Amino acid sequence: MSAVLWKLNRLRTMTANEIFYRVQQALQVQAEKRGIGLAQPIEPEGNAGKPWLNQLPHDFDRDRYRAAADRILAGRYDIFALQDIELGFPPRWNHDPKTGTNAPLGFGKKLNYRDEQVVGDIKYLWEPNRHAELVTLAQAWTLSREPKYAEAIRLLLESWFEQCPYPLGPNWTSSLEHAVRLVNWSFAWHLLGGETSPLFEGDAAQAFKRRWLEAIYRHCHFIAGHFSRFSSANNHLLGEYMGLLIATLTWPLWPDSARWRQLAQQGFESEALKQNFNDGVNGEQAIWYHHEVADMMLLCGLVGRANGIRFDAAFWQRLEAMLDFIAGLMDAGGNMPMIGDSDDAMMVRFSREPGFNVYRSLLATGSVLFGRGDFKAKAGHWDDKSRWLLGDDAAVCFEALAIPASPSPRREFPEGGYYVLGQNFDQAEEIRAVVDCAPLGYLSIAAHGHADALAFTLSVAGEELLVDPGTYAYHTQKQWRDYFRSTRAHNTVCVDGLDQSVIGGNFMWLKHAKAELETWQPGELEDRIAGSHDGYLRLADPVRHRREIVFDKTSHTLKVRDSLHCLRKHRVELHWHCHEEADVSLLGSGVMIARANSLLSLTFDDQRFLARLARAEETPPLGWISRSFDSKSPCTVVVWTGEIEGPCELETRMQVILG
Repeated sequence: MSAVLWKLNRLRTMTANEIFYRVQQALQVQAEKRGIGLAQPIEPEGNAGKPWLNQLPHDFDRDRYRAAADRILAGRYDIFALQDIELGFPPRWNHDPKTGTNAPLGFGKKLNYRDEQVVGDIKYLWEPNRHAELVTLAQAWTLSREPKYAEAIRLLLESWFEQCPYPLGPNWTSSLEHAVRLVNWSFAWHLLGGETSPLFEGDAAQAFKRRWLEAIYRHCHFIAGHFSRFSSANNHLLGEYMGLLIATLTWPLWPDSARWRQLAQQGFESEALKQNFNDGVNGEQAIWYHHEVADMMLLCGLVGRANGIRFDAAFWQRLEAMLDFIAGLMDAGGNMPMIGDSDDAMMVRFSREPGFNVYRSLLATGSVLFGRGDFKAKAGHWDDKSRWLLGDDAAVCFEALAIPASPSPRREFPEGGYYVLGQNFDQAEEIRAVVDCAPLGYLSIAAHGHADALAFTLSVAGEELLVDPGTYAYHTQKQWRDYFRSTRAHNTVCVDGLDQSVIGGNFMWLKHAKAELETWQPGELEDRIAGSHDGYLRLADPVRHRREIVFDKTSHTLKVRDSLHCLRKHRVELHWHCHEEADVSLLGSGVMIARANSLLSLTFDDQRFLARLARAEETPPLGWISRSFDSKSPCTVVVWTGEIEGPCELETRMQVILG
């Protein structure tokens, strides 16, 4: 999409107040480019803040953390789809390892990081610059006390200061990137021993410390001057407040620190309550971002508590509700539907455990924070991240929690728009369907939402059968970015080959399909839900899609009735995306979907429709799943395609057979 068209579309999503704000920001950037209003070095005064724990934990597999740190010393990194690549030690910080592009050191805020001709794939460039590896090195030091790990942190930071001079280049463009970097610097600082760290002993070390603090001040100044306001005030704004808050609690060393801290604390708490519904669902309608935001709240809550900052009870209640949502959607195998966008981001990478699960980890931490035995049951075990955050003693509290005899997870989230049908929850013979009757996304651009109204996922016996295919791409590969968030890439009805909502850019929707719940009736013998959306009312011949799902608990059968209200002819597709490891067979008008412990039979008897199995198709894309950012693999999609003329009702019957 051309830059001009993108800007025109972006203007369409803005209010007059936002346009005025954007003009002010543009004028500010012009002034900063001329050197007006830039951060000037200020001598720090006073003492640094307290770590999040009085006593850091040590009960870990030390060799695991030393091995991870040694890989960094050898210059080996994992960045999205690039695994175990050699970046060198230290890396080239302005280099995109995916495309080989070296971004220019022009004035940062004027650099177009969306242009891959200029910066390459910005996600790959930015990821190592978040400095998660500094925390790994600091963990290895605190567990082993080997000087090489602390010295490596000094060398990495000094190289970053040299290669990324303020305010130039791609690492001085985004306030969120500054914020995440500050958070990792904070935890690394405390793990190294804070102000009394051996890293700061001697005159040369003190000069390094001053340089680091100067960079911290400039980061704080940058964030405070460039918040993501108005229609951009999603997780980016929350993350910016997080970085500024944790930084000012860790380093309250300058005259501006108290003002910044108050601004960040008030803003963070306000946005945490605003961006997350009362029922615990994050407004962006993206499960991975739900995890990210919950993690932001957890980190700020713990660092704040250690430094005398008390968030209101409503803040902690909202965080507990967000964990309730995770527990409600997670199946017996620990799987979460991949609804909405995901970029695999973590604020701080604490754990080096194989098979680490971010959702189970949040529940483990939450079980101790909130005294929730049901969270403990879903978490399964006390993980390394929870130990790093809450300490060695918290493991004893975790083990002492009683698990409820009859788990009853929450199944309805009416503000967020998600509902759970099924039976035998969290048991070996569980059947769990997660239905999306939610808004497209958050605010006018709905940046991370997908066109998935009335879609659902299905897992049986802890195994996924019908899935949401995920995200795959962000700033680059427009065809794939558009496909993975399209209606065709979800388990719902597509009309005339169009999306329910209208794309305006990589992180922008111009028209939002509005989903509306009509019926929700969970019961002992059956669960019933019905909803509709208005996404296709924009057509010349308007079409309203209504879907009713009835789950019969005696026969283990789901009946999916799709009603299409229109007057004239339309081409209709029903898509059912199967797990990539499922064995899928087309048998006449029926389909069998098999995994190790379960079998799903699909029947659809409308003679106007033809059935086919799609897999790994590229023009146009269909039959792909993305389990991690920038990685995709084939999956089988059951497609029924036909034409209707006037109103009709289509019924898909799904029979679950437990193995």
